[in-house]
Amino acid sequence: MKKLQYLFTVLTLILSHLMCFVVAWNYRDMLCGIAHGCYSAPAEMAFLTAIPYMVGILICGILAYIFRRKAK
Repeated sequence: MKKLQYLFTVLTLILSHLMCFVVAWNYRDMLCGIAHGCYSAPAEMAFLTAIPYMVGILICGILAYIFRRKAK
């Protein structure tokens, strides 16, 4: 159980960092597209890509907590 706790903790951290990278990349792309590519959606729409990552982070965090409690 201890290994599963560590696995899901690492997955939580990886997902959170990946979410920050993807949202920042999409936000920058939206700003550039609005300025030069005639995009019509607002740049804040890039933050919608964070929703699936947040769900994954919550699930991995809950599983890490459950495995930590079972390991004791």
